[in-house]
Amino acid sequence: MSAALLVLACLFLTGCGYSHGGTFPKEIGSIAVPIFENRTPYRDVEFDLTEALIKEIELRTPYKVVRSGDADTLLAGVVTNVDQRVLSRRDVGGLPQEMEISIVVNFEWKHQRTGESLRDRHGFITVGRHVPGRPIGEPFEVARHEAVQQLARDIVAVMRADW
Repeated sequence: MSAALLVLACLFLTGCGYSHGGTFPKEIGSIAVPIFENRTPYRDVEFDLTEALIKEIELRTPYKVVRSGDADTLLAGVVTNVDQRVLSRRDVGGLPQEMEISIVVNFEWKHQRTGESLRDRHGFITVGRHVPGRPIGEPFEVARHEAVQQLARDIVAVMRADW
């Protein structure tokens, strides 16, 4: 009976080829993340995104973020668009009730020694929402922060190895 349980446990742990290890390329040890370029009139979104990316990379990947000259790879990008739109309006007065901000970026992650592009995405988009009206009265920065944080998580998810 215990031998059968051991066999079942081994089959369960090995599964269908999935592993419990990381899925990031193992030949890479470090990454440089220069401040993203910003081609929008929205100030400082590039700084917020770069900071969020660095924190997310350090938290969720095996890579160490270092200076460009010392890094195995480079993750560079451009904020191409930031847009706001009204999702709903208040019944009385027609003021915005809920708003959405979308941030669009292009980015490339490449190996510095070989120049090989590891990931290259254009038109990569995420959104954040906020409620500017009363009683909540959230400022625009709430939605921008939400969108930037989600964008950093999404970019790091793209860095994972192909399945």
